[in-house]
Amino acid sequence: MTLRVLCFFQPGCMGCMEQEPINAGVSKSLQVRIEEIDAVKNPQYISMYQLTATPTLLVLVDGNVVERFEGVVHAEQLEAALKKYL
Repeated sequence: MTLRVLCFFQPGCMGCMEQEPINAGVSKSLQVRIEEIDAVKNPQYISMYQLTATPTLLVLVDGNVVERFEGVVHAEQLEAALKKYL
């Protein structure tokens, strides 16, 4: 099972700035890499994952989206979601 966590952001987004330290803390506590992707610089992901808001976090298992969070997600909620796949 391959787990990937993607966080789509855009520069100047207040929610994205709030999400960044949450991601860092969860990443450190669970030893999971959270990939930060600038949605503006990587527009191919917008249609691929039907992105409508930033931040958007996607949890992928073997390439399939199994969890999706739009807007700021708190550490406890993100950790609980990720622990299901570790």
